[in-house]
Amino acid sequence: MTATDTHRAIEAVFRIEQAKLIGGLMRMVRDVGTAEELAQDALVAALEQWPNSGIPDNPGAWLMTAAKHKAIDRFRRDKLAECKEGELGYALEVEQETAQPDLDAALDDQVGDDLLRLIFIACHPVLSPEAQAALTLRLLGGLTTAEIARAFLLPEATIQQRIVRAKRTLGEKRVPFEAPRGAELEERLVSVLSVIYLIFNEGYAATAGDDWMRPQLCEEALRLGRILAELARDVPEVHGLVALMEIQMSRFAARAGPSGEPVLLLDQNRSRWDQLLIRRGLAALARAETLSAASGRNPHPYVLQAAIAACHARARVAEETDWARIVGLYGSLGEIAPSPVVELNRAVALAMLFGPEAGLNLVDALAGQPELATYHLLPSVRGELLRQLGRLDEARAEFERAAALTQNERERKLLLDRAESCASSSP
Repeated sequence: MTATDTHRAIEAVFRIEQAKLIGGLMRMVRDVGTAEELAQDALVAALEQWPNSGIPDNPGAWLMTAAKHKAIDRFRRDKLAECKEGELGYALEVEQETAQPDLDAALDDQVGDDLLRLIFIACHPVLSPEAQAALTLRLLGGLTTAEIARAFLLPEATIQQRIVRAKRTLGEKRVPFEAPRGAELEERLVSVLSVIYLIFNEGYAATAGDDWMRPQLCEEALRLGRILAELARDVPEVHGLVALMEIQMSRFAARAGPSGEPVLLLDQNRSRWDQLLIRRGLAALARAETLSAASGRNPHPYVLQAAIAACHARARVAEETDWARIVGLYGSLGEIAPSPVVELNRAVALAMLFGPEAGLNLVDALAGQPELATYHLLPSVRGELLRQLGRLDEARAEFERAAALTQNERERKLLLDRAESCASSSP
């Protein structure tokens, strides 16, 4: 193996182990910035030693041991400089831990708890949603600042500032390294799931830029969701979100044409859908529905959205889609989490079930909703329904209005092409 290959292997191992490493270090040092610095110190040590010694059998334990030694050195320096009582206490705890003969077992016993705490810290409500997303991708996704910046089409300096400020805020607010309990757990879990879904949605249908999708964001969100599902096994909404992401992710190969152009759901070649992801998604959905039924509560919106996605996944061709069930599910979703966007999606399902006129009536009723004033999918849906009714001039105007509202270049071109097709078909 060449030196370059070894370095790549080390970096791959570090990306896999990074979240567990930072979580374990956070338990010791109680500061996210310090924990990340110690993890980076361990990576430097690996880059210096592994090319000669080889990658160890248990690289995660090696990295943690190296990081703990760095932590002890740091605490000793701090003792000499300031002799703070709190730091002395933590230093003694660290030294006692490292004196144990079986470090690996001591670490592994805590891995699940450490990761769960780290997820809740990265998504703490004292941070803005934008900061939560950036910090989550940095600490738990293992993405570099440059990778996060490219994914969100923002300057690297902007992302760097968000991450630095987020770490500073967590320190200044003295956010404890612990998972919340009881009612606070439920409240905070909403934030965690929202951040994961925000990351996924930005990858699934990019809001701006030249790319229709950003797969790396979806992959990271799904990975985080799977981790959370292992740590919160009895929470239905967690499994519901994972099911939703698994099923939506299964369509990736069919969602873009040869030149990267968008291919809409009903036009996709379903033989290209990933059946393994669909099976995983359906299994997660079954778990979520079982847990929901056992709790006696209404299904969470994520569970209902996953059930809608499952209707599409089970249809071998678009014509076999159970639109009646989808209309019903959107109705239930609208009762639990009412929003104009849910109603717009229900209008599409109604049009598929009863014809475009039925859908158009609901869309027109939504036209005055302020939340949809700049939402490009409202005129896009209206344009498609008008096209199906043969009202081509009106349809063209709606597609052009939708194109003007979207910030995604791929989607803009698709909408302008549809407007042009209406113009060329007009008598």
